[in-house]
Amino acid sequence: MPTPLDRTLTYRLHQLHKLTDADSQSAYPEHTGLSMSDGRCLTTIGTFEPLSVKELAEKANLNKGQASRAAQALVDQGLVIKADHPGDGRGVVLTLTAVGRQVFERAMAMVAQRNDQIFGCLTPHEQTTLSTMFDRLIAHARPR
Repeated sequence: MPTPLDRTLTYRLHQLHKLTDADSQSAYPEHTGLSMSDGRCLTTIGTFEPLSVKELAEKANLNKGQASRAAQALVDQGLVIKADHPGDGRGVVLTLTAVGRQVFERAMAMVAQRNDQIFGCLTPHEQTTLSTMFDRLIAHARPR
């Protein structure tokens, strides 16, 4: 007999994703003044800067058009600088402005608090084990 749908990993990951996103929809604007998608792009840029738009798309799980629009929205808000890529005349690199860095710090504090709320039901050992398992699952699922 096949595994019941509600016991499959993908079904449960989707449920957890939807439950946590529902709270994040209001947490990002409240803590950062940004929409959830802009906030996620800002935290991605702040974590991995300098980033190209292509790298932003990869790291934020967006297509290149979405990443480009998000980056431009953050530039327009004065949170991100878009500069010519030193090694690619057609490309750009994204970095945070001083104001963007302040918003990034608030966003990351909110992310840390959200993580504590979500994973707080697990012991520190369970959290470490789950984190290691997620790393393996993500590496396994990535296209080679």
